[in-house]
Amino acid sequence: MTLKILFSASKKNWSEYKAPLEEAFASVSLDYDLRTSFAPSEVDYIIYAPSSSLQDFSPFTSLKAVLNLWAGVEGVAFNETLKVPLARMVDSGLTSGMVEWVTGHTLRHHLGIDKHIHGQDGVWRSYVPPLAKDRVVTILGLGTLGTACGTALRSLGFNVRGWSRRKKSIDGISCFYGNDQIDLSLTDAEIVILLLPDTPPTQNVLNHHTLNLTKRGAVVLNPGRGPLIDDDALIAALDSGQLEHATLDVFRVEPLPENHRYWSHKKVTVVPHKASETRPKTSSQVIAKNIKRAENGKELLHLVDKETGY
Repeated sequence: MTLKILFSASKKNWSEYKAPLEEAFASVSLDYDLRTSFAPSEVDYIIYAPSSSLQDFSPFTSLKAVLNLWAGVEGVAFNETLKVPLARMVDSGLTSGMVEWVTGHTLRHHLGIDKHIHGQDGVWRSYVPPLAKDRVVTILGLGTLGTACGTALRSLGFNVRGWSRRKKSIDGISCFYGNDQIDLSLTDAEIVILLLPDTPPTQNVLNHHTLNLTKRGAVVLNPGRGPLIDDDALIAALDSGQLEHATLDVFRVEPLPENHRYWSHKKVTVVPHKASETRPKTSSQVIAKNIKRAENGKELLHLVDKETGY
């Protein structure tokens, strides 16, 4: 039987993914028909991206599963018309890119690189950073990305803590979990990294209360999701000196409006949602292997829990 696979994303995405997907499907010997348009009742699988206009899945009466093209699933996870399994994207290229971004920006602030870049004014500044082992880094979110980033930072010697909604155990990382332990994970943290999904319980996880738990002069890195931060609380913490800097890759509204306070704030670095991206080649391989797995009667990998939204 020839599988009918609908690619539901933007035209730009199609131009980037068509060839890698075809190569990946061939590598796992799938008999497939990949298009951007089918009669809904014919479709077996949907490869889905947030840029898709598809919101009503009810006409897809033969649909077996939806495979998300990106890591974030908040735009589809709670869709009431989606009755079939939803797989999120766990891509080695995305993970490697995020580890590189997080490591780079952590070292930027740990070593005080900005002090030298912006201090080319003839003043001989003496700044000796602590050793990594004496720097507390807290990662909120210990999924695939958070675990990989935490492990990389631990290998450099940082004192790494991690928090997740469910209990985790990761070598070299002090793990906290549940609502009653998030304060413990943030107390006296010097660098806070957000890698949580955007769900109702995680929105505004950094707020006036939690930001004041960090060590004075702490740094926030957010390559996760914009709504994880209470923007007013973050600005207040930066203005008061509770935070020294915030490097933000994601925002509630994207692109970030030209008149937003973050653009002009001297203690904020704005990055245009480029911390890491799904790579067409590696993500296509993930999708092909997952569909092959489903066709062999096995459960899809990286299934989304529709109760929690990730």
